[in-house]
This record gives sequence, structure tokens and C-alpha cells, in this order.
Amino acid sequence: MCNFSLNILSSMTNFGIAIHGGAGTILKSLMTIEREQAYQYALESSMNIGYDILSKGGTALDAVEAAVRALEDCPLFNAGKGAVFNHEGKQEMDASIMDGATLSAGAAASVRNVKNPVSLARAIMEKSEHVFMCKEGAEQFARALGIEFADDAYFFDAFRFEQLQEALKEDRISLDHSVGKKFGTVGAVALDQHGHLAAATSTGGMTNKKFGRIGDSSIIGAGTYANDATCAISCTGHGELFIRSVVAHDISCLMEYKGLSLAEACEEVVQRKLVNIGGEGGLIAIDHQGNICLPFNSEGMYRASKNAQHSLIAIYR
Repeated sequence: MCNFSLNILSSMTNFGIAIHGGAGTILKSLMTIEREQAYQYALESSMNIGYDILSKGGTALDAVEAAVRALEDCPLFNAGKGAVFNHEGKQEMDASIMDGATLSAGAAASVRNVKNPVSLARAIMEKSEHVFMCKEGAEQFARALGIEFADDAYFFDAFRFEQLQEALKEDRISLDHSVGKKFGTVGAVALDQHGHLAAATSTGGMTNKKFGRIGDSSIIGAGTYANDATCAISCTGHGELFIRSVVAHDISCLMEYKGLSLAEACEEVVQRKLVNIGGEGGLIAIDHQGNICLPFNSEGMYRASKNAQHSLIAIYR
């Protein structure tokens, strides 16, 4: 009985959340004070929205969805309202979410005009028999459930449009490079007071992307993973290499099968395995004990985390 009580107390005090807004060549020398403050405010706001849910006894699933929705609603980040333009001058958005308690998951890819793709991903998880939907089918499902859509004007951003024009001139596919080269994705991971984990990720993909390209953000096990026995992960980086490395699930496997700590598993995957194949980026992670890791191998990563012991908001290395 005493040990059981200690475990309950531990889960109640160790709850926490981490969020990210993308990684890449993010240099302080290229950032204005005003823009830096805007990013910091947006990160703090998203983090606090999720943390407030956790502090009141809410679920990790609710916390990560709410935190990602806040980032999707902010044009600074390449997701939702801030999603980049594809080759056709439209937004094609991807998102996923996973519940560590049940290993249930939902994902949507290449959807247009869905205001908050992460909420569509959750609806797919909870209100369908499927895990992954894409394009018009996912949009039809969203409309049937009354999920909110927005018109093209809502998603138009002059800065994003200029990015597309530059990419079209050079006939190249571009990473979100609002400040240097940036892998534009947003995500959140959380541990709640009940000991459950969850993760969610959302992105607009690459500027000028063609042929229905899909990255890792909507792929369970690559860009998003959560398992109460191990950890919750949300990734941001060069999607193709994160898919090939099955990054999110690999970290969980290293913990489950090799007994590595969260920090050790993150170090192995982000700083060694990914680096060895030229995979740039990072991730946010929280384990079933509440430990938080925010590793990246790029110049910077928009990130924030909070638990009972600490609160962090950071951008640069």
C-alpha cells in the first residue's frame, strides 16, 4: 500500500509538457528582437495552455491537442494558419496524434482548408475505424463531423507567399526558411497526473512541394509516437530521413528493449543515428516518469517545456 501511494504521488507531481515550433538554421544574428519576442510569446502561450489543462487534472491527450491548436493558429509557425504554400499555391497540411494509454492513433495528410488539422487527426482516432486518412476523403470525413474549415484568405500570409515566389524562381522545393533554413513543424508531448502520455504533431510541409509529398509529421512511429510504458515523442526535421529512421518509435524501442533512459535513447537517435545519414532536426520527448528531453542536431529549435520543477522557453543552441 505504501509503494502504491508513492507511485500515485509521483505521477501527480511529475506531470509536464513540452512543445516545439520547428528546428533548423535558426541564428540569433538573423533574428530581430521583435520577431524573437513574438516567437517566445507564442511558445509560452501554447505551453501554458497545455500545462493549465494538466494542472487541473486534465488528460495528456487534451493538453497536446490544445497546445498544438494554439501553434496552428499562430502564423509564425508552419502549421495551420501559418502553413507554407505548395507548388499550386495552396496549403496541404499533415497532422497526427497518439494516446499512450491505449496506443490509439489518428493521422491526416494533404488536407486543405482544415483550420486545425490536429483536431481532425484526433477525430480520426476517436470517431472512425481507421488510423490514417488523406486528401479529399479526410476532408469529407471532417465535414461530416462538423470540424471547422477556413477559406483560402485565412491561410494567406504575405511572407509565406514570398517564400513560394523565391522557390518558384529557383525551381526548388524549400524547407520553411523564415529564419535561415527551418524545418517547419509544430508538436507537443505531455504526461498527465494519471500517468498517461500523449503526443501530437502538425505541419504545412515544404514550400513549393509537388506530387502530394508527405513528410514524417503524419506518420505514426516516424514523427509521432506515445506509449505509457516508455515515452511520448514529437519530431521536427528533414521528414524523409526521419521516416527512414522511424525516429519516434526507435527511441521508444531503445527504452523498452535495451533499457536505455530517455536521455540515452534521444542521444543515440538524434546525435548519432540521424547524423550518420545526414538527418538534421530534433524532437521533444517526455517519459513515463516525467523526464523531459529536447534534443536537436541543428543550429536551433523553437522549444518550451514546463513541469513542477522548471519552465523553459528557448530558440537557439
